[in-house]
Amino acid sequence: MYETNRQESLFEVTIPKKWDGETVDSILRNSWKLPKKMIHEWRMNQEVLVNNAKANWHAPLTQGMTMQVPFFTKTEQNLPATEQEVNILFEDDHMLVVNKPAAMKTHPNNEAETDTLLNAVTFHLQAAGQPCDVRHVHRLDVGTSGVILFAKHAAAYAVLSRLLEERHIKRTYQAVIHGFLSHQSGTINKPIGKDRHHPTRRRVSPSGQSAITHYQVIKKDTKRRLSLVQCQLDTGRTHQIRVHFSAISHPLVGDRLYGGKPIVNRQALHAYAIEIPHPFTNEKIYCQADAPNDIAYLFDRNN
Repeated sequence: MYETNRQESLFEVTIPKKWDGETVDSILRNSWKLPKKMIHEWRMNQEVLVNNAKANWHAPLTQGMTMQVPFFTKTEQNLPATEQEVNILFEDDHMLVVNKPAAMKTHPNNEAETDTLLNAVTFHLQAAGQPCDVRHVHRLDVGTSGVILFAKHAAAYAVLSRLLEERHIKRTYQAVIHGFLSHQSGTINKPIGKDRHHPTRRRVSPSGQSAITHYQVIKKDTKRRLSLVQCQLDTGRTHQIRVHFSAISHPLVGDRLYGGKPIVNRQALHAYAIEIPHPFTNEKIYCQADAPNDIAYLFDRNN
């Protein structure tokens, strides 16, 4: 874990031993892998400091020196802020993890939509005196509950998006499916593409994008022939878990789009946990949110 500090618009990091001999340029490009355009603008504007003085970008740094980077420069936030309860699982200066209710959209699709989770997070930050251009790093379908990661500034968004794409961020889902799988654990490896006969549905297609879902059976309900499975994804295709289990004849409970029976009023899918390597502090962040009652009751012994 690095020693860090926030100084108004600047993020300060004390150079650790592992960065001894590195330069400002090499840290921004190779260690944090920030976008080239962002680095170029900071350099042209002389916004990066070392020991509170304008940085020499190619001078070797030594352990104990400080580097200040303009992560928190004020940006315009045009999204309406809507006061709604937000269940925050983790928050720092760079990101926050939120537990999304099933009935709420992740983000608005037009200006008329102001009751999404992104609107609520925007209000939360404004009320805390932290107005910023917050962005969701990934999304969940409107009927899916659970953990979502948001970035508070452009550098955090860039790095977290890359970590997600490179599979360094691990997301765990729980789903209730119809029937019993032939193996306690396994992998579904089937490409997914658009269904040309339906505007929102996806399907397994040889010409689709690669999609890999790993699963493990957690519980079974022999009376109602239901299984609770835990899943991790190597890819993040739209409706991936829903499409994959439907394709092997075990659709999610409540998922009428893909053949599930309406035992609950939405697809029984919950984003259970997320593991994040912090982009700037070298911490390991783990957040977990138990499934809400509409899914949890399916395996309540009293039912």
